[in-house]
Amino acid sequence: MCGIGGMLGHPDPSIVHRMNSLLSHRGPDGNDVWSDSHISLGHTRLAILDIEGSAQPLFGPHNEVLIVNGEIYNFRQLRNAKPMYPWTTKGDSEVLLSLFHSAKAKVNGQLSARQHSEWIKHLNGMYAFALWDSDERQLILARDPLGIKPLVRTLVDGSLLFASEFKAFRGHESFIPVLDESALVARIAWEYPLDGTTLLEDVTQIRPGTVEVWSVDENGQAFLKDSSNIERQTVSPTASWNPDANAASLLESFVEGVSERLMSDVPVGIVLSGGLDSSLVAAVAHEAAERAQQPVPACWTVAESEENPDWIAAEQVASTFDLEHHQHILEQDAFEKTLPELSWHGEDLDVTVLFFQPLFQKMSEHVKVGLCGQGADELHAGYPRYRNLSQHAELVNARLAAMSHPFAREMEKKNLPVGDKWYHPNHTGHSHTDSLQNFLQFELEHGQLSNFQLRLVDRHSMAHSLEVRVPFLSQTHRQESHRLPMDWRLPLDGEEKAALRAAAAKTSLPRNIVSRPKLPAGRATSPQLIETLLDEFLPSSDAIIQRYPLLAGALKNQPEIALGLGLFEAIHIHGEGIDKPSKSTADLLSSVMQ
Repeated sequence: MCGIGGMLGHPDPSIVHRMNSLLSHRGPDGNDVWSDSHISLGHTRLAILDIEGSAQPLFGPHNEVLIVNGEIYNFRQLRNAKPMYPWTTKGDSEVLLSLFHSAKAKVNGQLSARQHSEWIKHLNGMYAFALWDSDERQLILARDPLGIKPLVRTLVDGSLLFASEFKAFRGHESFIPVLDESALVARIAWEYPLDGTTLLEDVTQIRPGTVEVWSVDENGQAFLKDSSNIERQTVSPTASWNPDANAASLLESFVEGVSERLMSDVPVGIVLSGGLDSSLVAAVAHEAAERAQQPVPACWTVAESEENPDWIAAEQVASTFDLEHHQHILEQDAFEKTLPELSWHGEDLDVTVLFFQPLFQKMSEHVKVGLCGQGADELHAGYPRYRNLSQHAELVNARLAAMSHPFAREMEKKNLPVGDKWYHPNHTGHSHTDSLQNFLQFELEHGQLSNFQLRLVDRHSMAHSLEVRVPFLSQTHRQESHRLPMDWRLPLDGEEKAALRAAAAKTSLPRNIVSRPKLPAGRATSPQLIETLLDEFLPSSDAIIQRYPLLAGALKNQPEIALGLGLFEAIHIHGEGIDKPSKSTADLLSSVMQ
């Protein structure tokens, strides 16, 4: 796992060195910058495979230069299929160069974005990469199909800047961060960033499952030549599903995904909350480790007390499967201390997921890789809102109506400009909620997964130089899951995630864990600590709401979002964003309310 960044068009290596510095938490094991007259590429490395080798950038046999963030789980099969390629490393990233080399040899010239997508489709993994073809003056940027690994971009003075995190753009003195109020309106209404938006103007995400081809014109200015889909997610339920016949296959798809994600030359651990999803990772850990010929991973749990239900459930799971279990009780003042760093790393408005920071910090003291349960709720319809889609639609519409901001009216007109920022013209409450199938499709493709859940895991684990992998989003398991009938995801009169529970019942998980209902992760783990924090800063939240009168109607019912907004403004819009914040939460909030 790594941090990547670069500058296409009028490159300045000193800027990319500063970008590397701002991404150093993602890769403390090495960093380098490579440049020519058109481009500068930067890489910070967290060494997981081929520890002594595989330093990046990597160089191909025909003037190609590559930087990668992620893991390619089928790299050994891909390497074995190309014995004549002049391999220089034993790691996984170099297979991208070999695939590109073969694809380019077939056409003997420039590849279109569609042709790039064909060789990229061979990759089974999580990735964001930049590949510079010096001979053709082409930059290929691509992101994995689920958006597990981040990649954002912006244009500054004719140069394309791209990076794993937008804070890296502060390395360019001409980059002036400005709050994107249209993205903010959508974020407040839906509770997560939509489509390609970030909360900064003119900073967009490369869409998950997409490859872009960039070049430079005769004046050295960067421009987008072409783009193409690599893979889009399609929820395509079959007519029926029988647990007696099919639960074993669903479980097998998951075990295979866990086994793939144990690929590592460094220790691996499991994030164990005690909920069904992370407990299922623990339940198959022994079998997956045996298949992968890797050590059985240990588990990590944090909670605010030993009486916390998550803590108790996690203890039961670890004991059932005889797993090494590391537990940590959160300190009473832990959240207030870490809130500024949470905002700096998270690059959004989150304040109720504070347990991530101490959890990942404790894990990083022992392992470099973790496995988590993210993605299961999106595939298997685990969230409470799925039970009453019309109510959820009304909530989104009510928030839009409560805001006086002009962009809320534009959203209500259902005529958003479709492009790299907005993927669909209509993001009103009822636009994607006419059926559970359509809503699951929407959340997979428009932000709930990539922009919220996966962003949380990526940013807050990499804050502590820890790579966290998501086995529920493996190729095998997501393909099986996409075919599940809706009534086996969310029965009308039964527990959510019915098919997944049927699969879990085939393990030795205790029955009470198999049937344990979905709980909100942050609040379930530390409910009192979060409520105490929100109460303490309620006056600040109220003051921040008054700073945004056009948004106040919706923010008044979301004080935690207002608190996150105040910190975002202080840290990412003003001077503190150039480095980790050194001020306290109270001082940061005061700085934007003066």
